Amino acid sequence: MVKFLAKIFIKDYENYNKPKVRANYGKLGGIFGLVTNVILCVVKIISGLVTSSIAIIAEGINNLSDAGSSIITLIGFKLSKAPADAEHPYGHERIEYVAGLIISIIIMIIGVNLTINSIQKIINPTTTIFSYLVIALLIVSILVKLLQVYVYRSIGKLIDSQTLIATATDSLNDCISTTAVIVSLIVSKLAGFNLDGYMGLVVSLFIIYSGIKLIKDTSNLLIGVAPDEEFVKKISDKLHSYDGVLGIHDLIVHSYGPHRTFVTVHVEVDSEIDINESHDMIDNIEYDFKKDLNIELVVHMDPVNTNDPVTISLREKVEELLHEIDPELTFHDFRVVKGVTHTNLIFDVELPPQYDKTPKEVQDLIQKKVSEYDPKLYTVINIDQNYVYTISTRRPKI
Repeated sequence: MVKFLAKIFIKDYENYNKPKVRANYGKLGGIFGLVTNVILCVVKIISGLVTSSIAIIAEGINNLSDAGSSIITLIGFKLSKAPADAEHPYGHERIEYVAGLIISIIIMIIGVNLTINSIQKIINPTTTIFSYLVIALLIVSILVKLLQVYVYRSIGKLIDSQTLIATATDSLNDCISTTAVIVSLIVSKLAGFNLDGYMGLVVSLFIIYSGIKLIKDTSNLLIGVAPDEEFVKKISDKLHSYDGVLGIHDLIVHSYGPHRTFVTVHVEVDSEIDINESHDMIDNIEYDFKKDLNIELVVHMDPVNTNDPVTISLREKVEELLHEIDPELTFHDFRVVKGVTHTNLIFDVELPPQYDKTPKEVQDLIQKKVSEYDPKLYTVINIDQNYVYTISTRRPKI
């Protein structure tokens, strides 16, 4: 169905990775939700007034807020495709995340209001009127909401939109709450016990839980989270595909929206190769990343001595000692400064996030291991924070 609608309303619909096409997919989801939610709102409020059911009326108001959420979605996608300007040099794509956060907060407010109304209904119950017509209308409502879940989730996954995925979750909540209303009407009819307030309370708590989770998910995108492991591997594999790249480290990813990604990385190259040749390779790498992956890549070039047997031997020994301390520890920028009475080993060590040892403890452990191997070796260690998942950063040994 999504493909059918996209064919009709979106020009160049198959190139959904293009910012303009992606925004049109988002607007398509917003318009679909706006139309269907307004229809459901009218149907449910009329049904609630006929049956005197607070749960059904709350459902109708919920659909009205869903229509408002669809408008927010439309505005969010419209503003997010605005070009960069002097005040926002990284573009406006994060507005889409703001829209998702607003929708998540609306879901929370709905859940709290429904909780209050349900508690009042439990304390002061009113008789609900059973109607087969209302049951039929509510079943149709569930089917429409399931269709919304499908459309929102399909478009959300296609264009990687947290806003539409949040909206899909909201629609799924509506399906569950409407099902609860139907159950309460049937049980009240058969058992003579009014479950309306109790079912409304259960549904409201579920909505609050979903709202909290969605707020966390959308807030994370604004605060900044670790990049996806698969994405990091894709970057690493592409960098290692260039013959002159010996290894990579200090990989940092900054995301300013689904199509606005900046990456910085240190690339190790052979120190004996002409610097102009290595610089030309770096330029080609940065160009290829922009062309192939739409990533703004900045590469810092680190020369590595690959022919000095002493340096190679000591590097391999430090790698072995680090692995003994903790396999998660990695190092880079290894240099050897020889002296008369001692030799300095200078290198950087990357600590994984939330590591259980302090930088000083790590430095002392490494120095202890190195001194046990050779008392004349001193370490000069700079501790770095690893901002991505730990991956292999050097070419495999042949």
